[in-house]
Amino acid sequence: MDQPDTAAVAAPAEARRADSWARRWLRLGLDTHISLPLFALPLLVAIWLATSHFIELERASAQTAARDSSQELIDTYEAQMARNLGGIDQTLKVIKYAVELNGAERALGALGAQDLLPSALVFAVSIADRSGKVVASNPPRASISVARESYFRFHQDNASDAPYVSQVMRDPDSPDLNLHFTRRLNDANGHFSGIAIVAIDPAYFTSGYERSRMGEQGVLGLYGVDGVFRTMRIGDKVSWGQSAPISVAPALAQPSPWDGVRRYTSVRALHGFPLSALVGLADVEQMATFEQHRRAYLWKAAIGSASLALMVSLIGLWSWQINKTRRRVRRAQQTYAAASEASMDAFFVLHSVTDAHGAVQDFIIADVNSQAEKMSRMTRAELLGKTICTLVPAFRGNGILDDLINVTRVGGVHEAEWENSMPSLRMRWLHRQVVGVDGGVVAIVRDISERKQAEARIVHMAHHDALTGLPNRSLAADRLAQAILHAQRGKFMVALAFIDLDGFKLVNDGLGHSAGDELLKIVGARMAHCVRRGDTVGRFGGDEFVIILSGLQAGAGVVGPVLEKVRDAVTQPIMLDGQEVQISCSIGVALYPRDGVEPASLMINADAAMYRAKEMGHNNCQFYTPELNVDVEKKLALLEGLRGALEAGQFHLLYQPKVDLHTGLIFGVEALLRWQHPEHGLVSPLRFIPLAEESGLIVAIGEWVLRSACFQSMAWQAQGLDPITISVNVSPRQFEEKRLVERIARALSDSALAPGALELEVTESLIMRDLQQAIDKMRMIEAMGIALSIDDFGTGYSSLSALKSFPISRLKIDKSFVSELADNPDDQAIALAVISLGHKLNLRVIAEGVETAQQRDFLRANDCDEMQGYLFSRPVPPEQIAAMLALQAQQAQHSGMLLGGQA
Repeated sequence: MDQPDTAAVAAPAEARRADSWARRWLRLGLDTHISLPLFALPLLVAIWLATSHFIELERASAQTAARDSSQELIDTYEAQMARNLGGIDQTLKVIKYAVELNGAERALGALGAQDLLPSALVFAVSIADRSGKVVASNPPRASISVARESYFRFHQDNASDAPYVSQVMRDPDSPDLNLHFTRRLNDANGHFSGIAIVAIDPAYFTSGYERSRMGEQGVLGLYGVDGVFRTMRIGDKVSWGQSAPISVAPALAQPSPWDGVRRYTSVRALHGFPLSALVGLADVEQMATFEQHRRAYLWKAAIGSASLALMVSLIGLWSWQINKTRRRVRRAQQTYAAASEASMDAFFVLHSVTDAHGAVQDFIIADVNSQAEKMSRMTRAELLGKTICTLVPAFRGNGILDDLINVTRVGGVHEAEWENSMPSLRMRWLHRQVVGVDGGVVAIVRDISERKQAEARIVHMAHHDALTGLPNRSLAADRLAQAILHAQRGKFMVALAFIDLDGFKLVNDGLGHSAGDELLKIVGARMAHCVRRGDTVGRFGGDEFVIILSGLQAGAGVVGPVLEKVRDAVTQPIMLDGQEVQISCSIGVALYPRDGVEPASLMINADAAMYRAKEMGHNNCQFYTPELNVDVEKKLALLEGLRGALEAGQFHLLYQPKVDLHTGLIFGVEALLRWQHPEHGLVSPLRFIPLAEESGLIVAIGEWVLRSACFQSMAWQAQGLDPITISVNVSPRQFEEKRLVERIARALSDSALAPGALELEVTESLIMRDLQQAIDKMRMIEAMGIALSIDDFGTGYSSLSALKSFPISRLKIDKSFVSELADNPDDQAIALAVISLGHKLNLRVIAEGVETAQQRDFLRANDCDEMQGYLFSRPVPPEQIAAMLALQAQQAQHSGMLLGGQA
């Protein structure tokens, strides 16, 4: 008998032992007292990784906060320096102007008499003549010479009008170190005549150092484009004169070149001065709070790790015997929660109830989730075992039971929505999803009431005006079409009224958009109260409303009283922000079928009638007539001609002289636009300027006027005539155009006209549309050296507080106040008030529309500076202006010769 192979027998046994060992270790690893420490180990790692992550996040947050704080401080410091430097520059300009008026020796005295000198405790003001000798100062000081100083040599060698900022230096007669801000002074011929000086302690510019925000090692300072600090404060120490290259990387704290301290540094160039503002925050001070938090995080992580280790040990011991049971319970709970409880829908498991023939008659509720209890307002115990027709008998009659039975036959997934009418259910709209299963169905029910309400709101918003709640253009047009269809069937009449509010823009611009919105809501509500329930009041946008009166039996006579009631309601006073406001409306009416049978034609005709109402002086109602289309066609034809007028060369300029009332001399002209139409002849500006403004063509036309006027001024100078100021009107559309300043600069550059020879006239109401934006743009124009004047002054509504902010040089009294100046006490009072106001603000005052000697004499007697009008000259071609200037020059030369002969 053969012996068995012992090696072959031993191999399977060894494999079985290895498999048994692996299973034993696998089961051991699944036990809680083993697996929990293994789980805790990654948790410990996660704690420390999270701690490290939070520390890095806090570090980044602290660095970001430091950078943001640096940016906030530089914003504040830049604004402070802009105000301070702007005030200093304004003082220099005022001194320069006073020198031109009173002479260098008397300038400071004149300013002091008017309280226009800054405080001598902070600012030392002085004036040096062309030789460098200080001829006037405040506070008074010894007569010294600054001829050797760098700032004096700079202005002596440079004709620039820009201010100069010196390094910190000591005046010859003073032990104090100061910064010197200077401007060049010129004589009447434009030659150097000295300088205006404002000397200030450099510590003045770092007085805003806040230790609570900047710490003990923060930096606040000004340095020049030459890289030299004019002043620098670190903590309580103020210094200057350091020369350090400033290289800033905003995202990092860098060592400061002057002391090596790491700081978050922000730098901002100051407009109009060769200076930059600098703010620095020390890294060690800004990160101090972070370091405290970092240590706290580390302590918390250590305590948490120790607590976790202790808790794992206790739980491992406690759960050694119940680990498997807890795992089974947890899995069951997770499965149930995932299947139903976590859902926002109600789950109903329904088992079929069949009759003797196997036909489904009803369903028994076998299981529900918590959402089903909430939806039905019944407990789980109350629901289970009940049939659905017992709970909701209405299901048999409304088709829902039939749908459920059908699902058991065909299977699949079936969805439907229905509006609930059962008081037992509080939801209005429900969505059901039914799935056929073996022995019944599973119904998933969802409350969709909020979604339906949102859809209804969206539909309402799409067809109603958001501000007034009235039907919008789309819904109003649809209702007009429906009213016409109804009128066709019943032989009725429909009236369509277009309503435009008169004076709404004045309220909106003067009191603000919120007041304008409130006005629109009130007016819309008043209109709605004036019509029947079946009529429509809608808002087309802006201040335009529409009224549809449908089902009318009589003619136009029945429409008038209704619209008159609407007009009276609109004109009733309205209180807005404590101020009583009263507006009116212009109404245009078109009737179906007399004025059109299509909605579009009725709208066009009603709109035309509304514009006729506006042309008739506002606050009236006009019915459409066929003649209105002729006016519209004329307007469209004029607009079409206007589009090609510029390229066809149909525009030309006339010039009306401006005369000094005291000398009688022409000092300037105003450029006035004229249109020579090839068919209609000379078209009045009152007709085509509003069209150009409305269509946007005024921007291109206005640029042509500006360029033509500049080139004409240079042409007069080329003829040897004395330079004069040429004024150009700027329309509202032009002024709001973003490239206005660029267009002005290009016109001056191309024509080589000096900026001082150009004056722009803007209307008072134009400026008040957006006051701050208007002032900013006017300051940009003023910075170019161009003069600005307010046209038609007195007809707008600017406040004195706004007027003093305007960078203007001249006020123009509107001709409406001049026409009856000789006899009308009210116009005289207004003219006197404007003249006095202008002089108080150091502005020149010009009156336009002067046509009689009596008007001129009144203005001259009351110290008006200038005039413009037919009394002296109508608008004339440039050749006649040249002749006037030549004659004026000859008369001046002749007068000079006579005076010379008498001498």
